[in-house]
Amino acid sequence: MIVAADHTARGALGVGGRSLAMANRADLLERLCTALARPGVDGVLATADILDDLLLLGALENKVVMGSMNRGGLFGASFEMDDRFTGPRADDLVRRGFDAGKLLLRIDYGDPGSLTTLESAARAIDEMAERRLPVFVEPFLSRRADGLVRNDLSAEAVTTSIAIASGLGATSAYTWLKVPVTEDAGDMERVMEASTLPAVLLGGDVGDDQDAAYERWRVGLRLPTVQGLVVGRALLYPADGDVAGAVDTAVGLL
Repeated sequence: MIVAADHTARGALGVGGRSLAMANRADLLERLCTALARPGVDGVLATADILDDLLLLGALENKVVMGSMNRGGLFGASFEMDDRFTGPRADDLVRRGFDAGKLLLRIDYGDPGSLTTLESAARAIDEMAERRLPVFVEPFLSRRADGLVRNDLSAEAVTTSIAIASGLGATSAYTWLKVPVTEDAGDMERVMEASTLPAVLLGGDVGDDQDAAYERWRVGLRLPTVQGLVVGRALLYPADGDVAGAVDTAVGLL
């Protein structure tokens, strides 16, 4: 399992209690260190500043380290769907000895900025493949509602986003998928049939019903191409405050 902390750079710190709590960097780092120390946690996905802090704290020894690559699509901005690559590049990941990269691929059929994101994502996949580095693509079909970008988690939308992501770049040899669990977890078997690429489940925002989230993850983890979990706020800021307990429960699902 990978613990994720790449939310803060997207400008969502003031949205929801958990996101606001992430504005306290010392507290976030303490929670990350707690999670990374638990058995079964393989590594971390984060932006460069957080990875630098964790490196100085000695929390990355013998861990998988994944850099979050595109951070340009700031929450609520008019250019949110033009999600440019402002994080570590493939060469940066190689130079620092990191293990993989992750890119967010939100596609809004009504927003021309999505075309720029699609093209730059394909080129990033090529650059990672040239260096034989895995890249985790997190695809969504999205749309604006009341001025905010909303991700569509219906089975049809997730299936389409997986098909689009799987076909990007000159080769898919180093591409992994990072996919959300659909609104109805029972649809996941059909959804994951859209690609043969290896995948991990995105934890997503679970609200206060942590047990329901665990059940959705358990269903998804049974599928043959699903290899693990990448979870952030749901485990770092659980409703009961017990980070170690939440992480241990999630690891137990694996």
